[in-house]
Amino acid sequence: FQVARVLNHPRVFSFLHIPVQCASDKVLQDMKREYTRRDFELLADYLLEHVPGITIATDIICGFPTETEDDFQQTLDLLDKYKFPVVNIAQFYPRPGTVAAKMTKLKSSVVKDRSRKVTALFESYTTFDHLVGTTQDVWVVEFGKDPAYVVGHTSAYVQVLIPRQDDLLGRRVEVRVESASKWSVKATLLRLFPETAALPQVSIERTSVLPAPSELKNTNKPLPGRNLPPSASA
Repeated sequence: FQVARVLNHPRVFSFLHIPVQCASDKVLQDMKREYTRRDFELLADYLLEHVPGITIATDIICGFPTETEDDFQQTLDLLDKYKFPVVNIAQFYPRPGTVAAKMTKLKSSVVKDRSRKVTALFESYTTFDHLVGTTQDVWVVEFGKDPAYVVGHTSAYVQVLIPRQDDLLGRRVEVRVESASKWSVKATLLRLFPETAALPQVSIERTSVLPAPSELKNTNKPLPGRNLPPSASA
């Protein structure tokens, strides 16, 4: 995939937000999503293999009107399989003018219970422990909410807390990761890179993977790579 080549570029964070919403193909079809669970897993697996250390973020909607207990369990299984470092969890809310807004909603207690279960699973694991003891190149971007730290990001966009030195802001530094938590790691400063030190110049030849938006305008051509059966199209 061209996306993997771009994410491996030294000037690009190896971070990608890929919303799955639900792991049940039936519910995805009811949501009018033009992909399947297999599509999502193929993409996630490819990126995890070809972009070392990539951070994949996703979204999960709990309690879509047609979601059964089995459908919901499939979503829990997917989250347990990949253990995404970043998950945006939302309860279903009917948007006016959509097909879903006309559907019979699940009981509020059911939706809230499913949201709590996804949240509990997400909070049950950590994903940055493997970074402890490693050295990382970090871009320092802001002062922390805790005034004792400045905040930077690794190439995979992992948040790094470094003991505060005001002159670090905007600088590229090398650090050693000392500890990890759910949302970030703490590190000690090893060295500052010279301000004149530029990242290597790497060019990526553009190849057409998907048609340009202008090519799709006023056409009914489906996007390539979709595995939905004809009956599932919106």
